[in-house]
Amino acid sequence: MEVISFVALAAGLIIGLGAVGACIGIGLMGSKFLESAARQPELMGELQTKMFLLVGLIDAAFIIGVGIALWFATANPFLGQLAQIAK
Repeated sequence: MEVISFVALAAGLIIGLGAVGACIGIGLMGSKFLESAARQPELMGELQTKMFLLVGLIDAAFIIGVGIALWFATANPFLGQLAQIAK
């Protein structure tokens, strides 16, 4: 049953580190957007479009990580191997 606890720990790490990475990435990108918009206000519309595209990609990577973590937490492929070893 140690496998279940390790899977829960791994799922928590995947979700937690993914959230931290996504937040840091979006924060850095937002600060750079504000810096560049302040320097060249005429490019603000073009930069805003690119920023929102990248925000969606960063969030998509995090959501994929959450999906994989929940998949391992609910349909754990390691438990089947563990049952075969125990027989």
